[in-house]
Amino acid sequence: MTDEDVDAYARRAYPQLLRRAYLLTGSRAAAEDLVQESLARCVVAWRRSPVATPEAYVLRTMVNLRTSWWRRRRHAADHTLPPLADNIADGSEERAQRDVLWRLLALCPRGQRVVLVLRYYEDLSESQVAELLNVSVGTVRSQTAKGLARLRAQIERSASVEEA
Repeated sequence: MTDEDVDAYARRAYPQLLRRAYLLTGSRAAAEDLVQESLARCVVAWRRSPVATPEAYVLRTMVNLRTSWWRRRRHAADHTLPPLADNIADGSEERAQRDVLWRLLALCPRGQRVVLVLRYYEDLSESQVAELLNVSVGTVRSQTAKGLARLRAQIERSASVEEA
């Protein structure tokens, strides 16, 4: 890939990469850092050896990098609810519900959150997720089941608090 190709790809793909990174990290600032670091690492690799599917390469790099960050900071995990966004663009009920879902997703353990994002946001199959994360399909299934159960429980708790 030439520098112009890399630049064009980064400009085109940045918004989508930022959304994916936000889902992996739960924080806009961390998502921006993750995308920038991933793109920087990919550019170095692409100069050595061009790739056919840069999207898959960047996604894999983002997941690996996020895992490395998590491993370094796992002893200082913060399980508090992330702050609400300062503004909700259109104020619709759908967006408010989606925001609650993303905040609840951020409370899930990293492994469950990554599997849920890859399975349901990225629409990858169990085998694709397993390959991407270097785990067994059984691990993907169990993490998915545990993550969905955790989200359901959190949603039920939220609903019961609102009713009270």
